[in-house]
Amino acid sequence: QVPLVESGGGLVQPGGSLRLSCAASRSISRLYYMGWYRQAPGKQRELVALILPDGTTQYADSVKGRFTNSRDNTNNTGYLQMNSLKTEDTAVYYCRVFQPTSGVDYWGQGTQVTVSS
Repeated sequence: QVPLVESGGGLVQPGGSLRLSCAASRSISRLYYMGWYRQAPGKQRELVALILPDGTTQYADSVKGRFTNSRDNTNNTGYLQMNSLKTEDTAVYYCRVFQPTSGVDYWGQGTQVTVSS
């Protein structure tokens, strides 16, 4: 098991910024994907951002240009920098570390992000 712990959520006004962190309890293989997902009340969980093992990043259209996904392999931590936040970004955000071919699949407990004036 590789427990993942998210932090950095909170209440922010529209247009504001937050940085989420996802800390792993032990080293994460560079072969693993690291992603951020979110789930708003009454909606399905959706992919927000993903870092592939080769370092490339993918983003949902709704967050492109506003969110930046990164990972620091030296301290086993992933980050989601969220700028120009909108009310529709309000959700519980989860980090995930997985590797489709091996079946490795770890989720964090989630952190609440609320964008409201």
